[in-house]
Parts: sequence; structure tokens; C-alpha cells
Amino acid sequence: MKVTSIQPTPNPNAFKFLVDRPLAKSGQTQAYSKPEQARSDVLAQGMFAIPGVETLFFCDNFVTVSMTAQADWRAVAEQVTRLLESHIEEPEAMTGAAAAAAGGNDDPLATLPKGGDPAILSRINALLDDRVRPALAGDGGGLQVMGLEGKTLFIRYQGACGSCPSSTSGTLMAIQNLLQSEIDDELVVTMS
Repeated sequence: MKVTSIQPTPNPNAFKFLVDRPLAKSGQTQAYSKPEQARSDVLAQGMFAIPGVETLFFCDNFVTVSMTAQADWRAVAEQVTRLLESHIEEPEAMTGAAAAAAGGNDDPLATLPKGGDPAILSRINALLDDRVRPALAGDGGGLQVMGLEGKTLFIRYQGACGSCPSSTSGTLMAIQNLLQSEIDDELVVTMS
């Protein structure tokens, strides 16, 4: 595997590492907010062993690595690059991130949305897939719909978006405005 570029994200503590091979099944994502969630993913375990690595977000052909504020980003970038480029994927087995994206996820928080009308949740997810998730992925992040209670939609940011200051204000409001104009003008979007 070869790292083709390392890109900054709007989150000053997160970098997006693009590689020349898929790290997750197309259109699927895998987020790890702590090392215990990566038990079955050798690559993610190796990344969590790097001092300063805080969270990981795998999507298609990139991984976003969020670091602690005290981390030396150059040292982290060098070690993550070395790890990615030395990673050998077993031909008959997917990496933990790809396996989790295909349904083997052992993250208890990564479940189907709870509550709400399935038809409305389907429309919401379709709109997010079309207009929001590609933009977030471009910045090294993503979002997961956690549930719908009444007119309140609960989401969780992933990757670079998870700890980015603009996610909790501007991006959240933009998502709410989009959903209000396209789905239901009374919807409220909040972080779970």
C-alpha cells in the first residue's frame, strides 16, 4: 500500500491519509473513538499504538487520524505513513475496517438508527448521502444518524468532524437547514 498524499482538514488536530487501495468497502465507513473498539483490526491497533493518536476514521481509500492537542503531528504523520505502507493485507481476508464495514462491526455505538419513522429516516439518509456526506468525506470526516425522536434527529460526527469546532456550530446548522427545507421544516438536528 502506498500513501499518495497527506491532507490537512478543517480540524487542526486531524489529517487525512489517502492511499492507493481501498481501506473500507466502497461507500462504507468505520470509526474508532478508542483502541478497545479496534480489537479485530490489526491496522487500527497499530495506529492507536502511535503516541498522540486519538481517533481513526476509515472511508474508501483514506483514513483520518485525529491527534491529541499535544501530539507532534510530524512524528504522527511519519509513523502512520510507515505503518500504512508496510501493511500487508491478506488476500483472502479483509482488514478489520473493511470487515466491519461489511457487517462485522464490534463497535456497540455503530448501530442502526433508533426510533422514528423508517420512511423519514430513509429520506434523511438519502439526502445526507447525496448532499452532506461527500462534503464531509472531502474534509476527512463523516456522520452517522443515531436516531429520530419526534422531530429531533440525533447525529454523531466521525473522523475529522468529530472534534472540529465548526462541526458543532456551522455545519450542524447547515445540516438542520437542509433537512428543514427538504424533509420537514420542524426538524431539529442535535449531536448524540
